[in-house]
Amino acid sequence: MDVRFEPVSREHLPMLAEWLHRHHWLHWWGEPEVELSYIRDMIEGRDTTCPYIFHIGGEPMGYIQCWFIGDHQSVQWIADHPWLAGLQSDAVGVDLSIADPRMLSKGIGSRVLQTFVARLVADGWRTIIIDPDPGNGRAVRAYEKAGFRAIPELVGKSGDSLIMRYEPETVSRTE
Repeated sequence: MDVRFEPVSREHLPMLAEWLHRHHWLHWWGEPEVELSYIRDMIEGRDTTCPYIFHIGGEPMGYIQCWFIGDHQSVQWIADHPWLAGLQSDAVGVDLSIADPRMLSKGIGSRVLQTFVARLVADGWRTIIIDPDPGNGRAVRAYEKAGFRAIPELVGKSGDSLIMRYEPETVSRTE
């Protein structure tokens, strides 16, 4: 699979706004205009998170971002998300969403995530987490297939997030 990651720019905002209004995004993301303002902050340098559009075969297929744990270990963030205090400050987190609901459950998320994580590892990142809603079974299974496992000491202590860490030895080889 030919996967390419393009940094999000202003030109992507209308497309992202449309994606954020799709039912499967509304279910797991927040209010579209608020989420879009966060992405705007990222591309304008007010947030250190790195947002990307991922392309497969040259077509934009979804959104992925990388955020820096240490930048979110402030008093304010930890008050709302106490589990952040239990992570290494030099870790990164990733988030991923597929644009088209017809492309869900086809292995795309796992493969894109594996490709993205391989880049992060090549760039020197050793601790990579992802934090799906535990009720999002489709995402949890995809992330497990990509090599993420729940962090046992954080299970049940992270509110509406299941904190999972990348463990390369567990990557599914059944493709």
